[in-house]
Amino acid sequence: MEQYLNRGIKEIIGEFPETGRILDEFNIGCTACSVGTCLLKDIVEVHNLPYEEEHALMLRIGRVIYPGVEVEVPRIERKTQPASGAIKYSPPMKTLVDEHNVIKRLLALIPRLLEGLAVTREDDRQLVLGAVDFIRSYADRFHHAKEEDILFREFGEDLEIVKSMHEEHRIGRGHVKAVIEAVESGDTAAVKEHLTAYGELLTGHIRKEDEILYPWMDRNLSTAQVGELFRKFAETDERFRETASRQTEFIRSLEKQFTCEEVTNHV
Repeated sequence: MEQYLNRGIKEIIGEFPETGRILDEFNIGCTACSVGTCLLKDIVEVHNLPYEEEHALMLRIGRVIYPGVEVEVPRIERKTQPASGAIKYSPPMKTLVDEHNVIKRLLALIPRLLEGLAVTREDDRQLVLGAVDFIRSYADRFHHAKEEDILFREFGEDLEIVKSMHEEHRIGRGHVKAVIEAVESGDTAAVKEHLTAYGELLTGHIRKEDEILYPWMDRNLSTAQVGELFRKFAETDERFRETASRQTEFIRSLEKQFTCEEVTNHV
């Protein structure tokens, strides 16, 4: 069993598909993860499983890997104890969660934005480019800058879960680039395809960060580290103050536009 603890979870699921279904039962969404490079031993701590659930999970996985053999389940060494109850974020993590809430407002509007879209029409073209500008300036340069340039470096770029988040950022940027190219070529179908894919990717990505990554990071941060992160985030806020204000106003105007259209269509 020990040898499998140091293998990537996607590799294990590929070899033993039943392990993916077991992980799903424990609300560990490794099967649907777009990257899945985290090691099996890290899954337990990152997902904050209580010790009893850890033992039950590893016992079932062991029986799949070694059918008919009574497997001795090793207790995985953890840096922190499992936390219980509702998630309580440190101030810097709460800042990131609040920014996620702004980003989720755009994600919620993507299906409406794509209804009847034709990028050959100038109004529709500008609507898509406005959404792309929000993604690139707010979600990427502002929010992801805090994650990639500050938070992730605090934990090390070689950490598998950090690599996984980096990879999802990279995939998201690829979708945005494809949207811009599709707008320029007048390919409405490609715009819809890549904006939809971006929305689905970011929805899952944000959920993983809010519910798994940030709480795990908070459990591993010292008080001094929390203070330093808060200071650096505040500096980033100041540097991007105008961008954050402008893009938040863009989301408000977009929500208002679609609300007005919905009311008009029902009159």
